[in-house]
Amino acid sequence: MQMLYPSNAVGLMLLIAFSFLLPQTAYAAVDLDEGWEYRWGDSPFTEEGVPEWVLGQDSGQWHAIDFPSNPPDRNGREHVWYRVTLPEGEWQEPVLYIFSVDLIVQVWLDGEKVYQYGSFDDQGRGRFEGWPWHAVPLPEGFEGKRAYFRIFSDYTDIGLWGEVSIMDRPDLTLFILENSLKALVIAGFSALIALLAMIFALLQTEKKSFGSIALFSLSSAVMLVAESQASQLLWNAPLVWDYLAAGSYYLLPVAMALLLEQWFSDRRPRIINLVWKIHLIYAVAAIGLALAGVVDLSSTFPVFDGILLVSLTTIAVVVARRFRDLRIEQRVILAAYGVFCTLLVVDMAVAHGVVPWWRVPVSWGTLIFSLAVVLISLWHYARTQQALHQLNLSLEQQVAERTEKAESLVRLEQARARLLTFENEKSRVLNDIISELQDCITLNQTFPVLARRLPDLCSPLRGSLYQRVEDGQAYALLTRWGYRGEPESPARIETPEGPPPQNLLPAHPGAELHYPRSEGQVEPHGSLCMWINVQSATAGQVTVALLLVEVPEEFAGDGPDYGTARLIQALNQGVQKIGIALSSISLREELHRYSYEDALTGLKNRRYFDQLLEHESAVALRSGQPLSLLIVDIDHFKQFNDTHGHEAGDAALKAVAGMLARHFRDSDVVCRFGGEEFVIIMAGSNAKAAYDKARELARAIRSMAVEHGAANLDHVTISVGVASWPECSESPDSLLGLADRALYRAKEAGRDRVEIA
Repeated sequence: MQMLYPSNAVGLMLLIAFSFLLPQTAYAAVDLDEGWEYRWGDSPFTEEGVPEWVLGQDSGQWHAIDFPSNPPDRNGREHVWYRVTLPEGEWQEPVLYIFSVDLIVQVWLDGEKVYQYGSFDDQGRGRFEGWPWHAVPLPEGFEGKRAYFRIFSDYTDIGLWGEVSIMDRPDLTLFILENSLKALVIAGFSALIALLAMIFALLQTEKKSFGSIALFSLSSAVMLVAESQASQLLWNAPLVWDYLAAGSYYLLPVAMALLLEQWFSDRRPRIINLVWKIHLIYAVAAIGLALAGVVDLSSTFPVFDGILLVSLTTIAVVVARRFRDLRIEQRVILAAYGVFCTLLVVDMAVAHGVVPWWRVPVSWGTLIFSLAVVLISLWHYARTQQALHQLNLSLEQQVAERTEKAESLVRLEQARARLLTFENEKSRVLNDIISELQDCITLNQTFPVLARRLPDLCSPLRGSLYQRVEDGQAYALLTRWGYRGEPESPARIETPEGPPPQNLLPAHPGAELHYPRSEGQVEPHGSLCMWINVQSATAGQVTVALLLVEVPEEFAGDGPDYGTARLIQALNQGVQKIGIALSSISLREELHRYSYEDALTGLKNRRYFDQLLEHESAVALRSGQPLSLLIVDIDHFKQFNDTHGHEAGDAALKAVAGMLARHFRDSDVVCRFGGEEFVIIMAGSNAKAAYDKARELARAIRSMAVEHGAANLDHVTISVGVASWPECSESPDSLLGLADRALYRAKEAGRDRVEIA
């Protein structure tokens, strides 16, 4: 095929630029729009390979037709011939211009083949080679002669398509450029939109609509370039251009359906999702099968057009139902897309012969869509600029406010500097108080120290100190300071419902913060109430004293909130440290009380047992762990004393005590209960474990020899009563009585035995 194109892309660019500078050209073209005839079938050939029909050797009938395309009564035929008498005219370099052919063609003139596009086999068939425009060179003297067109097509259309005319070759080049110029410019503009949308899609990954717009704009641009007639001037590869046109054409509904799916994502548009998936699958399958040679690319277009019509109808229904839910910019894009789709459907109707042929301006639909995107972008830009202006005003206001705050912070910093020296002095006083407290033996010894030193710690705040009395039912005044010539503080604060609530920060300098009080309770003077707490091993946390202080207004100075907060925070931390020191003294005192021992046996005595049993009972109730109690009595101990003397009796007591100490665990506590009786507290042991342990103990005592001086005395035996919680009792407090009754039964049953409650 002879093509009219420059040697490279630079030449094409020059031609396009040249076409801009020239006014619209009136081409010396003659349209061949009458005098056409057709006949179905294929001509036999002479021995020289010339079709007999071009020689007029066949008497078959030719039929007139308005335009050489899709004659009637096709009925599956794939071969057709057309002929027309070429007109007279004046041309310098004449060519016969054909817009397109379905599908392959030979042109015969005066018994000679002057042009062929595609390959004909022995049966006159051939494969699809693309839909280029054709420039058939005409020899001298063609005027008045008949031109014959041999056509093969297994496509839905058969014959010539679009325009058929005669013109000079240079005019044809300018004609092609002029007809393609708008499409190329719009394609470049659409490609630019696609590039910008891709950049935004990469920068703002959360906005997936940019990707869909980029795909649609890029597909539109590629389709316009591939379907423009100027593409052949750039690269003479019609089939490649048709593949590009098909691929971009097939991806258009994919891009738009993806965009709609993202807009309607909150309503799960399954139909829209199905539309883009079907079109994507079809695009991949159609192009893949065509490249593999399984089908002709031309045969994939009618199927796609049918699917596209159904998809556009479906999308129109979905969009119409939800159009009001869309934002204004989404509506504009949909409207632009609707214009594009309308032009696309009209172009489809022209391609399939539903309406007469004319150049459908599909590129204008692409331009409208691109302009809609640009206008929306400009609108968003204007809104962004307006928002930036408002933001600048807001920032200026914030700067002014922060400047004012900075000045306030400077004043606060000055107040803080004044407080630093004050806090350092208070830290020294607090350390001295802690040091004096550590020298105290009992908790009662600490209160005179607090009464003497707390005024120094709280200065310049005035206040008072109250000590807990009557198991927390009241607090008695120990000391007060700073109240010169003012009414006396209450000597006693009644607290039947517990200590008053703590207040750590005043509402404003000098404001008195009062606490709820019961009827008849005296309200102390002061703004703040701080607890001095002690952790006790038996009673838990106990508020042993109340510190009441006031914050005078003049102390706060330039920074009342800041200065007061720092002062109260430091004072509160000091009170907590004093509480820790008092807790240490209280614990040491309690441990001292628990350390009482029996002088003879070295075991804990009855007093220790009473306190420990109460503690272990409380622990057992809190933890739910079992608790067992054993009472051990030496059998006939009075008779043993009468027989061997009291010193021998003491030896027997020591021997039994030693066996008890060795027999039980470290966690078990053995105490001398009185006389010849011993008690064992077994925390965490149930009734069976305690009973087994008691029986082992009885056997060990039975076989133990009692020595006094150099003599071996008689063996002794024991009787044991066992009681366990929760198996034997509903309360651990009743274990002692239950074990005692079990011991009594053991004695009544003959002694030297173990009984369980």
